Amino acid sequence: MSGFNKSVYEFVKTVPAGSVVTYGDVARVIGSPRASRQVGWALHGNPYRGIVPCHRVVFKDGSLAPGFAFGGSEAQKAMLVSEGVAFTKDGKVDMTSYRLIIE
Repeated sequence: MSGFNKSVYEFVKTVPAGSVVTYGDVARVIGSPRASRQVGWALHGNPYRGIVPCHRVVFKDGSLAPGFAFGGSEAQKAMLVSEGVAFTKDGKVDMTSYRLIIE
């Protein structure tokens, strides 16, 4: 496993239930601000299902990943809803209310 992927997994493990972050947020936090696409690839291959909550990572507009590795976007949405995350009428995460503020 690459150091990049390990950094992605370690950070995503810290995202609390009921919150979301973006792929870009993860990339910035781990020191690779232009690597949001690579964050997505790392999470798509997440070997730690149930430990690394990759369902809490969404696009910056609140959209869900169409290729969510563990059952598609409907499974991702169900997991977020079960944690109390609300969605807008157009099916996106309410980013104003649920995006984790990262300093």
